[in-house]
Amino acid sequence: MLKHARAALCVVFAAASAWSAAHADEAPVALRDELVKTTQALMDALPTGDKAPWERWVTDDAVIIDEFGRVAGKAETIASLHRFPAGVAGSMEMRDPHAWLHGETALLSVEEYERESYYGQSFVVRYRSLLTFVKQSGQWKLAGAQDVTIPTPPPKLDVPGLVPADYVGTYRYAPGRAWTVSVDHGVLGIVTRQGGPANVLQPVARDVFMGSDDERNLMIFQRDGQGRVTALVERRKFNDLRLGREN
Repeated sequence: MLKHARAALCVVFAAASAWSAAHADEAPVALRDELVKTTQALMDALPTGDKAPWERWVTDDAVIIDEFGRVAGKAETIASLHRFPAGVAGSMEMRDPHAWLHGETALLSVEEYERESYYGQSFVVRYRSLLTFVKQSGQWKLAGAQDVTIPTPPPKLDVPGLVPADYVGTYRYAPGRAWTVSVDHGVLGIVTRQGGPANVLQPVARDVFMGSDDERNLMIFQRDGQGRVTALVERRKFNDLRLGREN
């Protein structure tokens, strides 16, 4: 919604910038607040499609990357701005800001807490953003930004007919590498390393679960022709890790 409307926000060398931030001087509070205010103005312009703040506060050669990895320049981003259609609304709140100063360049790390209303349904989406500002003609302007979506607990789903005992067992993907699925008071859990904590498996559909760890990957159990669970697939970052069930 808000993020989809703007096509993206991000820095070219995000990883390098994040590393160097640890070695930079922390920006004065006044500068940090100024960068937050500018970022807030850019976000506030999205629901109305107001192009003026983006024309004013973004450098002409800015590189903007959204949470899906789509890359856009200033002109492309501004062209994508349009007033939200009736039935769609949203707002963005800046949280937990931190800023660092590198001469005429400043980095801002901030959580963007988005509230969305989509045709009567309400959503909350959290992003961690790293924004790079440069000083041009005495003004701090956005030169790049990078957003990642913060995994958060999804709503619980009721899956009728679920039989947790179907999935209990050991699943192996390499010699010495096995995961264990167990049930505790009707709740499925999975341990991915010996002695490690159990990760609760939250049902999405029959044979499909979501992990409760930081990554929130999908866990998909597969059955044979007789209906017996024979394998587990962890879908991670658009790739599948396959594990065979041991007898």
